[in-house]
Amino acid sequence: MSRVIVPENNTTAKPSRIYLYLVCLVAALGGFLFGFDTAVISGTVSLVKHDFGLNAVSEGWFVSCALLGCIIGVSLSGKLSDKYGRKIVLIISAVLFLVSALGCMLSNSFTVLIVFRLIGGLGIGVASMVSPLYISEFSPSRFRGMMVSLYQLALTIGIVLAYFSNAYLASHITDTFNNAGINKIFSTEVWRGMLGLGALPAAIFLICLFVVPESPRWLLLKGQEQKAKTILTKIDGAEAVQKEMDAFKTLDRDNDDGSIKELFTPVYRKALWIGLLLPFLSQVCGINAVIYYGPRILEQAGFTLNNALGGQVTIGLVNVVFTFVAIFTIDIWGRRPLLFAGIGGAVISLLIIGVLFAFGITTGPWILIFILTFISCFAFSFGPVCWVVVGEIFPNAIRGKAMALATLSLWIGNFLVGQLTPVMLEGLGSSWTFWLFALCCSPALWLTFKLIPETKGRSLENIEAYWKQVYIQNTQKPSSGK
Repeated sequence: MSRVIVPENNTTAKPSRIYLYLVCLVAALGGFLFGFDTAVISGTVSLVKHDFGLNAVSEGWFVSCALLGCIIGVSLSGKLSDKYGRKIVLIISAVLFLVSALGCMLSNSFTVLIVFRLIGGLGIGVASMVSPLYISEFSPSRFRGMMVSLYQLALTIGIVLAYFSNAYLASHITDTFNNAGINKIFSTEVWRGMLGLGALPAAIFLICLFVVPESPRWLLLKGQEQKAKTILTKIDGAEAVQKEMDAFKTLDRDNDDGSIKELFTPVYRKALWIGLLLPFLSQVCGINAVIYYGPRILEQAGFTLNNALGGQVTIGLVNVVFTFVAIFTIDIWGRRPLLFAGIGGAVISLLIIGVLFAFGITTGPWILIFILTFISCFAFSFGPVCWVVVGEIFPNAIRGKAMALATLSLWIGNFLVGQLTPVMLEGLGSSWTFWLFALCCSPALWLTFKLIPETKGRSLENIEAYWKQVYIQNTQKPSSGK
């Protein structure tokens, strides 16, 4: 049985590209806020520690408390988005981001600050699941890879802008404000300004969400066929829409009860494994260790502190630039080629970095060069393609709940890397740390070769039908051989 799905014929109807891009860009703002809120904390830790007199335990809780909110947010968002719609849950995430940013900026105690960090974590958890889900369901099949990759691009831009805004506010502290409250936010306790700055994109996200439509796939599932048809026609033309409507109607939904239990049936077992393993492996390859512990790693390679921080900014910029490779090629080359090339390059880069540390080759630019090579390989493969694939492979009726499981798997991997990286750097050293990341990254090549189908150019309904066809073929093989 071939794992490659043959692309469907595209329609000749001219789509409304501007409308498609604008709606997907609005949804991608959830990724921007995800990246910004995750990275902005790096510039505030020492300042908050000083102002509140934190010990090591309290400092760690300040950094990691948002993760608890993320887990709760992801756990709730799947069921809520399947029941009430993708748009309303995105609006909830925008409100959570806005409340968190303003609350952190104005908090009058460490306890209050933690509460609003938890609220921000809820927003991150919700946006990390629902934003790529919405884009995947909204986009025509021939543009879906590009559109979902915009989410990852926005995420990387959010990370870089958080670095720059932190650096700018820290280096332009002023006490010239006449208003005591403003002076406190931007001068004496500048971490308030760093955290509060996220309120601006959150407000823009919230306002824009009120003018975007609901996901047409969710409308179809709820029997609102005319609304769905109007939206789909606007983005892809009447002829293409009729084909998608026909494909949706031909799916056998007699056994699709909308329960998450459906995902554990033999029909969708491969989709489940892909959804759980691909996001998890995308984290345990060490990407966040390089991003968050970049200065420490580069300092171990002999860089000064200033050069190490400059290297971290460079890492962030490379992450942004190479995400464009995925945006412009994923719907041309396909998902599997990008995964093979990127994962293979990432494994080789990690092995070489470990060798450089092991042999003490830490002078000159080599360490930074291969760290940037690793980042670039991740940026055009694991980063965006993971979100594209998990947004495509699950059945319509339970896509929200299934993506919540996949996103939860990602956050578990994120947590393990965040907790274990300092321990590994201290106990194993840099060389074995990177070799271990290479070992954890390698199974993704097997996963891509063995389980992940090529979904380029296929409608979500056709991908859903593919899993059912594969199951029927596999169950019929034994009887045909008798």
